[in-house]
Amino acid sequence: MPGVDTVPDQGTQSEPEDTVVFKRMMQALGVGGPSVDTVLANPNCRPGGYLEGTVHVAGGEHATDIEYVALGLMTRVEVESGDSEYSSNQEFHRQRLTGSFRLEAGAKHDIPFRFDVPWQTPITEVYGQRLHGMTMGLATELEVARAVDKSDLDPVMVHPLPAQERILDALLRLGFRFSRADVERGTVYGTEQHLPFYQEIEFYPPPQYASGINQLELTFLPTPHALQVVLEVDKRGGMFTEGHDAFGSFNVDYRTAEQTDWTGQLDGWLRQSAQRRGLFF
Repeated sequence: MPGVDTVPDQGTQSEPEDTVVFKRMMQALGVGGPSVDTVLANPNCRPGGYLEGTVHVAGGEHATDIEYVALGLMTRVEVESGDSEYSSNQEFHRQRLTGSFRLEAGAKHDIPFRFDVPWQTPITEVYGQRLHGMTMGLATELEVARAVDKSDLDPVMVHPLPAQERILDALLRLGFRFSRADVERGTVYGTEQHLPFYQEIEFYPPPQYASGINQLELTFLPTPHALQVVLEVDKRGGMFTEGHDAFGSFNVDYRTAEQTDWTGQLDGWLRQSAQRRGLFF
């Protein structure tokens, strides 16, 4: 009737077509979908060790088909390409925790895990301090059917093995000082290398070596059986001497690492290397 407002029957009202399409589009983009949160029991670990924790998955506004939940260890890697260099985050170890399952709206799903840390994982902490230039994180990926991934990234601290600590202690006793560290894509010739990159820890030389050494670079490549150590000395050039690098490598037996005078051995190698090149301390 004219002048009288009418109210549609709420029991028979349906959502407009464009509203339904919009909701489906937002669902496909992950809006209102599940969330994921990983809690580590302890973020500290060593190469060849493990990380433990729980992945907490919470259902969103609608039921969701989860393809899988996976963890991946990531670090920042320097890459040389022609005349340029760039860095990128690279996942280097991955572990799938689940297969597919259906997560109802608002449901909670907890996934306990034990994640193996590769033997040649770069170290990030020395004597309780973060190595300048190093990043490491455990990424959690929740793959949703017909939608975007949900992810979570947790920082991880990788401490040196006892044998690595022995070498680091010896260099510090000789007076070397930490400069920085990075991870470089490539292969160290003559070693048993398991990952597509290696870590370089750089040191400033002490006064007694400074006349012949610009910097010292240390690379650890642990295996379950022995620790491979690679040293690279960046020589100082002079009027009659061309600056260049010198390499040295050796293996450390885990069982006898504490019985060796690494300070004396490293000092001897550095002096012999310099003398062979005509540089004297």
